[in-house]
Amino acid sequence: MSPLQYHHTMLPVDATVILDALTEFQREVQQTLIRSRAASADLHKVSHATSADTIYTLDTHVDPLIEEFFHDFSKTIPLVLIAEGLHDDNGHENPVTFPRGASEDEARIRIIIDPIDGTRGLMYDKRPAWSLAGVAPNRGSNTRLRDIQLAIMTELPTSRMGFADTLHAIRGTGAHARRVDLRNSAAEPLSLTPSEAHTINHGFATISNFFPGTKVLASQVMEHLVRNLIGPADVTQATVFDDQYISTGGQFYELIVGHDRFNADLRPLFYKIQKQPEGLCCHPYDCATWLIAHEAGVLLTNGLGHDLDGPLDTTTGLSWAAYANPTLREEIEPLLTAYLKELGA
Repeated sequence: MSPLQYHHTMLPVDATVILDALTEFQREVQQTLIRSRAASADLHKVSHATSADTIYTLDTHVDPLIEEFFHDFSKTIPLVLIAEGLHDDNGHENPVTFPRGASEDEARIRIIIDPIDGTRGLMYDKRPAWSLAGVAPNRGSNTRLRDIQLAIMTELPTSRMGFADTLHAIRGTGAHARRVDLRNSAAEPLSLTPSEAHTINHGFATISNFFPGTKVLASQVMEHLVRNLIGPADVTQATVFDDQYISTGGQFYELIVGHDRFNADLRPLFYKIQKQPEGLCCHPYDCATWLIAHEAGVLLTNGLGHDLDGPLDTTTGLSWAAYANPTLREEIEPLLTAYLKELGA
């Protein structure tokens, strides 16, 4: 298990300037959605579909903010933006250079965002979503997730929430967070401590099982892990808990703050095992804030023991597995990778 390797190209501009700007952008996303929810009850209706996912009415309330914010921000820092549904002046989808009309070579940074990660839970007011952003030096089409040097994620609350968290990381400086009072914007520091437990027993451990199509295989793999880590399931007791949080950023958050011990989203591998075309799954923009988890101490892999990585885009399917600490990785990963390979991954 080799340590995660970075490209060591630093951001060519002051990271705090970018962080401050993206903090404001995500806060505006948050406040826009709070206002939209108060004004409309139809946020769950389907608007349209893209190559990456279904777009709901809730998502469309944020689209104008993206264009306006990055138009203004790029006046001082030319950039390439990767986000679902963006089109350039010729109608081509992703990536888009700001200011509009500039060439990619002029851009100093590439920013990958998911303005609302977890739309399905939020649009029914069931569970918060997250606004995600990761920033890397512009290495053209060769820029990858592991090039990200700065990341920020902001909680998008349900109507019942009085507080929302914001987390960020700049490479090599650790992960940081604050909890914001939504009534008055007062903020307090939030401690980030992944679980130090050495077993999944009496803890949350989840393999993503969100939608029909891979549910049987996801459950089969989870049963295999529990059987080999703890023993035959005793259905009279619940000692391993499952939390299907339909938000990659939300899943990372649960690991970062110590709620969960192991999470994995293996849908691309499951499609391969089932010998079927790749369907809906996790993409790089969903993993835009992986750096925060890494800087907090969470161990992120591609599900088969290698570092989590991928191109900065909205369409490449990614499998990932995340462990709260090295001991859990040593316990779980050999079982997971061997079984996946046995199944044909």
